[in-house]
Amino acid sequence: MIYIVEDDASIRELEQYALETNGFPAQGFADGASFRKALREKVPELVILDVMLPDEDGYQILGRLRENAATRTVPVIMVTAKTSEIDVVKGLDHGADDYLCKPFGIMEFISRVKAVLRRSAAAAPAGTATLRFGAIVLDDMSRTVTVNDEPVELTFKEYSLLHYFLEHPGEVLSRERIMKAVWDTDDLLESRTIDMHVRTLRQKLGEAGEVICTVRKVGYKLSARGAEEGEDV
Repeated sequence: MIYIVEDDASIRELEQYALETNGFPAQGFADGASFRKALREKVPELVILDVMLPDEDGYQILGRLRENAATRTVPVIMVTAKTSEIDVVKGLDHGADDYLCKPFGIMEFISRVKAVLRRSAAAAPAGTATLRFGAIVLDDMSRTVTVNDEPVELTFKEYSLLHYFLEHPGEVLSRERIMKAVWDTDDLLESRTIDMHVRTLRQKLGEAGEVICTVRKVGYKLSARGAEEGEDV
């Protein structure tokens, strides 16, 4: 079941129709209150969440989802009419797994939904249960991340991105490889998404985030030398 939280009835009905005709059961809500009521009865596989709602904004709702143990890992696609980068980053900072800016096409909408559900349903990556790099420790068994033994709350996408970096320490990872491994797409038009997620990931990791280095015109690498590598970080 996919929940749609959107106060514009025409948009909500269009999204629900598009999902259901593509085989995804969906239920729509016009405000946060009705959404929360339904959430107590059933936790969805995915939430399509509008930013501007009549009773509260989507960022507040998203924050509560991430604070609740029962909904912490539920993937969320934010939908916003705001197109500035700061608005997108704000959504990602609050724990969104993806975003769509209005207006958007139905094909793009369904494609994003499929991609997020595919990533969410994927099994935990194979290999060592615990990955370490400097002060960063990622435990796959508990799906937790700590820095200097302090817990760090990451979104599903941020966790997957960090996991990929930790699996390839010291290796230059092109944007193409990252898009394929983490976003399951070859569409480099979405490469800006990588940069925004890396930015929020660095911020959440604090000083430890400096090990994620930008390699100009290529991508990123995990390096203990950080900025000393002479790359643009």
